[in-house]
Amino acid sequence: MKSILALWAIVAAAPLMAQEDSIEANKDTLIFTTVVENPITSIKNQNNSGTCWCYSSLAFLESEVLKKHPEMKDIDLCESFVVNKTYLDRADRNIRTHGDASFSQGGSFYDVIYCMTNYGLAPEGVMPYPETLYGDSLYNFSSFFPPMEAYVEAISKSEAKRINPSWRNSVQGMLDDYFGKCPEQFEYEGKTYTPQSFVEFLGLNADDYVSLTSYTHHPFYQPFILEIQDNWRWASSYNLPLDEFMRVMEEGIRNGYTFAWGADVSEEGFSRRKGKHLSVATVPIPQKGPSVGSDQSRWTGEPQGAKISESDQEGELEITQELRQLGYDNWETTDDHGMQIYGIAKDQNGKEYFMMKNSWGEMGPYKGLWYVSKPYVAYKTMNILINKNAVPKDIRKKLGI
Repeated sequence: MKSILALWAIVAAAPLMAQEDSIEANKDTLIFTTVVENPITSIKNQNNSGTCWCYSSLAFLESEVLKKHPEMKDIDLCESFVVNKTYLDRADRNIRTHGDASFSQGGSFYDVIYCMTNYGLAPEGVMPYPETLYGDSLYNFSSFFPPMEAYVEAISKSEAKRINPSWRNSVQGMLDDYFGKCPEQFEYEGKTYTPQSFVEFLGLNADDYVSLTSYTHHPFYQPFILEIQDNWRWASSYNLPLDEFMRVMEEGIRNGYTFAWGADVSEEGFSRRKGKHLSVATVPIPQKGPSVGSDQSRWTGEPQGAKISESDQEGELEITQELRQLGYDNWETTDDHGMQIYGIAKDQNGKEYFMMKNSWGEMGPYKGLWYVSKPYVAYKTMNILINKNAVPKDIRKKLGI
């Protein structure tokens, strides 16, 4: 998932939090009331880095810890540990494939699960070491990443007959200089852990988590490798029909689970600029005109096959499996950003939205939280990472999990 950086404007008289519905609504304001809200940890800030995949996955795992251990309200997992381990592995994959597997700042939810399984996890505060030059909470990759990227490319595209394995030491040195060295053991609340034993302490089990998606170019109820560049580990996602995909998300939230949400956030309806619906994501209806779905759609940008929902008070498209597939096939739906969905809310018109935790800091009227319409989730979700126990039993049976 690629980094999405936003410039925020200060919004006068912004809507209050969901529970404060005493403010008189007007046509330019959405007032949200929480329907169900599952525990999340504090808002983080990925700043100038393409590490949303790490922040969102760890946010999800932190909520998983809270579900098992409600008393661990301050749990905060270290992004630097995961990113350090992951970038070295990604450099290795890039070089082994002669540069065909991309090397970039982005990643996938599975990168965090892989790290947890093979390297462990660490709490915030154990990295970086005091002698490092950069802090752990606000990344700025503008100077750090390009030289490392150029170095990896030089190795992967080399015409040498042999590759000197010392390249790994060089890349690891770059990572350690920026993030600090990954500790082999550390203190947490008065006890000593290794990264692996810390995972055991948290009660996390990688086998509990599954990636789900919904596309028609592969059979339903079977796993397939989602064809996106940042899925460089070639992880599989289970494929569900759209109605069942949405049902998993809906019922999962209502039954006390959260999930990591990968989606396209470059759409016009994903509002991160000043306006009446700041920090709200919807799928606005394109301008109507003659010959919709024919050649005119190439000029107007209206999706071919779009169905307009006449009953939707906010004027959103009715999302179909075909429309969703078309967006993916035409590169209109792109792998942009990883977030966490943790609740459901409704506006003053009774329309329901998913509640989303972002990693852009405490920005916007909801201090880093967003409201995402169900049509937007149906249309622009790339995949989700969720506890398999959140999947309804009949769907789990179809998937064989």
